[in-house]
Amino acid sequence: MSKPCEIDPRTIKRARRAVADAQSAEELRCAQAILLPAVTGLTWRQTAALLGVGRASIARLQARFRQRATPGKIRPRNWGGRRRALLTTEEEERFLAPWVEQAQEGRMLVVSSLRAAFSQRVGQPVAATVVYRMLERHGWRKVAPDTRHPKADPKAQEQWKKNSRKYWQISSTQSP
Repeated sequence: MSKPCEIDPRTIKRARRAVADAQSAEELRCAQAILLPAVTGLTWRQTAALLGVGRASIARLQARFRQRATPGKIRPRNWGGRRRALLTTEEEERFLAPWVEQAQEGRMLVVSSLRAAFSQRVGQPVAATVVYRMLERHGWRKVAPDTRHPKADPKAQEQWKKNSRKYWQISSTQSP
């Protein structure tokens, strides 16, 4: 069985007042996340089952209750962002600057060399997808070759079709 939760008496008093004055379900849930384990001795898992949330959410709810500056106001969640970023967006822009010049000159960007330079910059090996996501994040796109050559001559192609052999010839290396 897990160790019972220790919550100071002042927090329990604040939680009881918050239950009575709750304006939203979120405020009520935060106060209950404090009261249920403290008063009834429930584990976080049992408290989570009663409140209809995950076990890890109980710790978040309790922390949110404790961090609340004024009663009745809960700070918004801040779960977004790039938590596992190797470089900030500004550092990525500075890193890509030499390749931007190459691209503007019309030269081709080879991702394998970019990946090797990026690995060296961050000091650890990185997957190719990390580089592709970084390029997309900065507005780069893959330029694929066109389906036909810009200097293709349709008349010359038709002429070749008319004057070419109509049958296949067996090469000399293959036996009939």
